[in-house]
Amino acid sequence: MPDTASPSPLPPLLQSFDAPLGRKIIELHVWAVGEGLRGTEAAALFDSLCQHLVNAGVPLSRAFAGMRTLHPQWAGYTYTWRRDLNAIRPAQLERGDEYEQQVGNSPFGHLSRQAETSAGDGGPWLHLRRRLRGAAAQLDFPMLAELAAAGATDYFAELVRFGADGDPSWGSGIGYSFATDRLEGFHDDDLVLLKAVLPVVSLAMMTHAGHTIASGLLTAYLGADAGRRVHAGAVERGTVESIRAVLWYADIRTFTAIADTTPGAVVIELLDEIFETLTASLRPRGGEVLKFLGDGMLAIFPFEDATREHVCHRALEAAAEAMRAINRVNAARRDAGKPAAAVDLALHLGEVLYGNVGAVDRLDFTVIGPAVNEAAHRGTVRTFGPQCAGLSGVCRSGWRQRPPRTSGPSHTARRARDAGNLRPRSRLAAIERRPLKGTKHQISKSDRCKPSGACLRCRWHVSGPHRTELVSRSDEYCERRYGAL
Repeated sequence: MPDTASPSPLPPLLQSFDAPLGRKIIELHVWAVGEGLRGTEAAALFDSLCQHLVNAGVPLSRAFAGMRTLHPQWAGYTYTWRRDLNAIRPAQLERGDEYEQQVGNSPFGHLSRQAETSAGDGGPWLHLRRRLRGAAAQLDFPMLAELAAAGATDYFAELVRFGADGDPSWGSGIGYSFATDRLEGFHDDDLVLLKAVLPVVSLAMMTHAGHTIASGLLTAYLGADAGRRVHAGAVERGTVESIRAVLWYADIRTFTAIADTTPGAVVIELLDEIFETLTASLRPRGGEVLKFLGDGMLAIFPFEDATREHVCHRALEAAAEAMRAINRVNAARRDAGKPAAAVDLALHLGEVLYGNVGAVDRLDFTVIGPAVNEAAHRGTVRTFGPQCAGLSGVCRSGWRQRPPRTSGPSHTARRARDAGNLRPRSRLAAIERRPLKGTKHQISKSDRCKPSGACLRCRWHVSGPHRTELVSRSDEYCERRYGAL
């Protein structure tokens, strides 16, 4: 078995660095420290390492570096160098059983298990060597047989670990492997050079890896834009800026009843599927998910005056696609005997404060303001049918200007005319106005509209002749325009 096989003996490290080999080691150490201080990207750093090793006389035919990472989607990153390509092939590996099985069946899985059983007695650097040709050949891992079939004659692997044993926040270290097709394999000086430079190269690699891990976690937990801002230094409590954005608020209808009658694991699986379906429609259109609020979700589409119409159009497209996708998901879940969930979606446009809010030692990067409250109040509007989307009049007006009401055409003719003037994917017509609780505005319930077969109902609309104006301004402005409510 691989875990019980004894590795081939390796030459000891140098005691003096005055000889040519020692000077090569010093040169590579100085280079690696400089690359780490510059924060060189890991793929470029490993590619340069392979070039330096070849120039130093190490007969590499293939080299590999891989590390685990902390990310909800990705399990690890790998970098493969081949002499025939003279280039690095980077890869992101998704979490899952396949990844764990690949690592477990590799020499790195063997070295990791050795580290666990040694309880710190074997030092932070674990290695093995395997001859791949001749009487001493030892092909005890699947990948070694593949390398031997490709012409490799010798293989060396090392695992450089970080941090205290058992602390996952430091990761499991960086695994390296090197293969040669030289007939006699690696010379002792080749292995001494590799063993001497890999620890300092690992520190340089972790400079970039740590930055990547922090960036990935901030993006996953805060959102892409908020994560970038926090990573760039926007960390002081109370630092906010005023931005204009389309607010995209969704939640699951009757979720309390679902949670009360459904096992917890099934509820989590339902939430994950619903949230992924909603988020999928935002990704290609520039929407930013700010947070998941139990069974709700808040996203924004920031814009400037010049991009208002375009951004509103993308937000509406995302809403229509999300409703269609939710209908498909619910149909598939019902067919599989799983609980389904209707989703209410509200869109609103306004000015919000965007930044750090919270306690001195526990902050949230979020949006606040009247426009956020109005979007969240979409639950005060009675809904009909399997799905509903609430759309404020200002958001709708950002997409296209609706003709003003006149006393000429009849209501039926006016509705037909309006429907004909709408762009594709929209059939919006207000049928009733009512006060929106807790705000200065009125809203309208709209009848069903089916853009391209989807169910999109727009049920908010500002009353009065100025319904295309921005409504999230001051109370004085709203009362002057629309009257006190």
